[in-house]
This record gives sequence, C-alpha cells and structure tokens, in this order.
Amino acid sequence: MLDHILSILIFFPALAGVMGFMINKESMRAYGVSVAFIEFALSLWLWFAFDNNISGMQFMEHLPLIPSFGINYILGVDGISLFIIILAAFFTMIGIASLTDTKDVKNMIITLLFLQMTMIGVFSALDGIVFYVFWELSLVPMLYIIGAWGGPLRIYASVKFFLYTFAGSLVMLVGMLFMAYFFYQATGVWSFAILDWYRLILPESFQLWLFAAFFVGFAIKVPMFPFHTWLPYAHGQAPTIGSVILAAILLKMGTYAFIRFSLPLFPDASVYFMYPIAVISIIMIIYTAMVAYAQKDVKQVVAYSSVSHMGVIILGTFALNVEGISGSVFLMIAHGVVSGALFLLVGVIYDRRHTKLMSEFGGLAHVMPKYATIFGIMMMASVGMPLTINFVGEFLSLLGFYQQSHILTLLAGIAIVVGAIYMLSAYKKMFFGEVTKEENRNLPDVNKRELIALIPLVLITIWLGIYPKPVLGPINNSVESVVQLMHNKATSEEAKMRIPNVSGVVISKTATKEAH
Repeated sequence: MLDHILSILIFFPALAGVMGFMINKESMRAYGVSVAFIEFALSLWLWFAFDNNISGMQFMEHLPLIPSFGINYILGVDGISLFIIILAAFFTMIGIASLTDTKDVKNMIITLLFLQMTMIGVFSALDGIVFYVFWELSLVPMLYIIGAWGGPLRIYASVKFFLYTFAGSLVMLVGMLFMAYFFYQATGVWSFAILDWYRLILPESFQLWLFAAFFVGFAIKVPMFPFHTWLPYAHGQAPTIGSVILAAILLKMGTYAFIRFSLPLFPDASVYFMYPIAVISIIMIIYTAMVAYAQKDVKQVVAYSSVSHMGVIILGTFALNVEGISGSVFLMIAHGVVSGALFLLVGVIYDRRHTKLMSEFGGLAHVMPKYATIFGIMMMASVGMPLTINFVGEFLSLLGFYQQSHILTLLAGIAIVVGAIYMLSAYKKMFFGEVTKEENRNLPDVNKRELIALIPLVLITIWLGIYPKPVLGPINNSVESVVQLMHNKATSEEAKMRIPNVSGVVISKTATKEAH
C-alpha cells in the first residue's frame, strides 16, 4: 500500500464522496466522519513511514498520461508538503465532525470530500499539468460551499473568489507552458515534470518574466496585497466550515507553490524581486492589521488577521535561507491550526446568537468560561505568544529575513505588535465587562461535540509551541535541499551572495544545460 499511499490519500475521499450519494441523510454524518477519520489515519501512516533523514522526494509514483508531450501522473512528498497534507486530512475530519444541523448536510459532506481530494492532490503533484488540474478543481467545491451555504452576499463572494483565482491561474499556466518549451529546447524532450524543470538553468532575463507569470497565480491565491480583496468577502459569506478550510488549507496553496516552483526554478529572479515582495509583505501585515482593528464583525477581524499573518509567511519565504523558509513552512501549519480554530470558535458563538457583531456581546467570560478560555489560548497563539505554535514560525521567519535586511525585519516585527492590539481589543469587547444583552445571560457553554473539535487544536498549539522538533526537523531537511539547489543554479553574483551555500547537503545531480 505504501507504494501508492499518495494516490490512495487523493482518490479515497473522492470515491467515498461518490458512494455518499447512496447513503441516507440520517447516516451521512457518521459516514462522513468515518471516511475523514480513515483518511487522517492514512496521513499519519504516511508520517510514520516517512524517512526524516532524506531531504528529497519520497513515496513517488509515476504513470504516463500523454508521454509524447511530457505529461505524466507524478506524485511525491517531502518534508515541505508532508505536514500540510496531514493538516488537510485533519481539518477535513474536524470540519465534518463539527458540522451543525446545516441545511442539506449530505451534500455538504460530499462536497468537502471532493475538496479534500483536490487539496491533497495539489500538495502531492510533481507534474505541472497534474498540479494545475488539482489547483483549478479546488475552486469548484469551495465555490459551491460559499454559493450554496453562505450568507446574503454569497453569490457575489463566490463569483469574485472564482474569477480572481481562475484569472491568476491562467497566467500561471502560460508560465508552465513556457517552462515545458524551454526544457524541450534544452533537451529535445517535452516534460512538465517539476523535478525535470529543476535541472534547467535559465538566463536571468527569462527568469524575471517567468517568475512574474507564476507570481500572479500564487499571489492571488495567498492572497497578497493588493489582490486580497476577494478574501474578506469569501470569509464573511462562507459558512463556518468553508472559512475553516479556506484559512487552514486553501490559502497555503499559494505560499507552498512559491517554495515548490518560484524559488528553485528562478533563484536569480527570486533575489531580484526579494525586496519588492518584502515591502508588499510588510504592507500586508500593517494595512490588514489596521483594517482588522476597524472591524465590527468578529469574523472579519479573524479574516483580516489571516491576511496579515500570511504576510509574515511570505516574508520568511523570501528570506531565501534555511531559517526563513523553514519558519515560513512551519508558520503555514501554525497559521492553519490557529486560524482554523478561531473560525471554528466564531462559528460556535454564531450558532447560539446568529450574529457576529462584537457589540452584541460583552461579558461572555462570565457566561461561557470554557469558551472564553479556549478563545483566549488561540488568541494568544495568533499574536505570537511564546510557547505557542505561531511564535516558532514567526521567530524563524523574522530571523531568516534579518540576515537580508535589518530595517525591514524591524518594521515587520513592529507591525506584528499591531496584531496583538486588534486581537486583544476584540477579546476585551466580547468577553470582559458586564453582560449587557439579555440574550447572552443564558448562553450554553461549549458542548461535547465542539470540545472534541477544539481540544485537539489547543493541544497541538501548545505542544508544537513548546517542542516543534518533530515537525520542524523534516521541514528543515527538505528546505536545506531547496536552498542548496537555488545556490547551485544561481548565476548572478548577488544571488550567490544572498542565497547561502548549505554545507553537507546532498541533492540529486543537476543538469548544466541552459535554455536559450
């Protein structure tokens, strides 16, 4: 089974989703939770069988699709993608288990299972076309989740989400076609295999244009400023489970793709655009944090907070060294855990009051002490409190970029403080003071079903904040391989200087052919 574990992880949820049409509504929740649990168990098995000492790809699968054009079904996983796959399986299980009595729960669960297939496909694909297919297919279930189960502006939000990401993906596809063409020019063979593309050493002028093409697709997905405007609408109108999956997993597709494609394929261009992207990242952190502070809707506070933290991930990614990139990958996982938990917590209070306005609350700590405690822990994790999961990722990301620019890192560090201001302000408005609304006096605290979803997230937040080595070790090994590959392929003196030579890292032989 291990020889095809990635294919099983990808297609098992889709097959179960098709079979779900034959399950009656009363049994569908139990069926969905069972399927998601099996999927999560398989992802843990993948982790158990993963060799932490190998920095390259493992569990690779290869099946010819259109070999004459170099299109093949190629899968593989390394330390960078391993834990995001586990996170996708985990949050799908948590999301299905925490579903309330939403209308048409059966179709919601089937949609989530199909969405899970596309997410794991993106993080496993090592062929450009296969990656693109899963990347685009992920839009359809999320479009349906927002459009069918969202709020009053759900159609506008879902269409805007689709158009933004679809348009960016088409530009990315053009870049992929050029990469395959350049490989053909260099070798006489067509190939969309990402590991084959790694063998190309492109002139810097070509790298700049290709980097820009990939950047558009990835930046919209993250979303980076100024492409972020679709996200608050998507989060604001999506049902709780839609916001959870969107924040925890789907946004990570963009940041993951930067590390899988942009950095190793275009090292010179990555150095060239490093400072502009760093400035954009700092604008993301500051601007969206200030917008979050101005919000009256607690879900919008969490949504803009999500964009702000994604800015730190981008900053770490473009530190172009092991510390920064490892920190950004770890922060992807941390952000997924914390933001996913916060959206679940917003969903808990919305189920009771059917409002997300902070002015409608106040004094909830007296009425719902368990809820207030869990919210407080995740809020502290969100602002990067030491001994919580976000602190590790943020610290490493800033440490990495500090080696490139002291001033920009200082600005980013100060900007993160703004995050503490708006989160503490929101917590104060909702939980402290007297209970002023009669509707809030008898609100039930978190129930067993909600605790089953939230307690694991709290434990992960604290465990990996105190002892991140089980996750950070495999990530670090794979990131060292990426950084060494970038250093070996860099052609300009500045790129050689900015991208460190990681001693002691053994990577596969790279071809010296250059595409002209």
